[in-house]
Amino acid sequence: MDIGNRLRQLRTQAGLSQRELAKRTGVTNGFISQVEKNSVSPSVASLKKILDGLPISLTNFFDSEERQPAQVVFRADEMPNIGSGPIRYKLVGHAVRDRAIGMLHETMPAGSDTGKEMLTHDGEECGVVIAGQLELTVGDEVNELGPGDGYYFSSQRPHRFRVLGDEPVVLVSANTPASF
Repeated sequence: MDIGNRLRQLRTQAGLSQRELAKRTGVTNGFISQVEKNSVSPSVASLKKILDGLPISLTNFFDSEERQPAQVVFRADEMPNIGSGPIRYKLVGHAVRDRAIGMLHETMPAGSDTGKEMLTHDGEECGVVIAGQLELTVGDEVNELGPGDGYYFSSQRPHRFRVLGDEPVVLVSANTPASF
């Protein structure tokens, strides 16, 4: 592995100069320059110190596999339904390793509800209503959303989704961290 090139690539992706990375890590910018030119081979401890300034773990630094999924397109019939009961959550990218985003195509039949007890969990979530009328409760705030309306909130805030009317609600949503 070309440690110097990999370090330079990560540093520039982070938008940092050698000098700025040196300030963050307590090593000299001359040392970072030498590592990037492969003039010196850093010890594991020195490399970890530099990587902490980016931040990236040693494991991810040496992981030569591309983080891009081998599969790019996920057909409707390939996406698993991870919902329960009548609510369907079709997960996009289910086979992607270390997925950072949970992307769902959701279908909630008329009369469905996530429950009277409000949901809370780590992360953030957002979505756009494609069809139907949705009641979204976040904290004490209750809103009615229709096609084209969207939402975004911290999932640590108590929340609930409920279908209004006789039509099913279809929405596309995303959450982080990907919890499924």
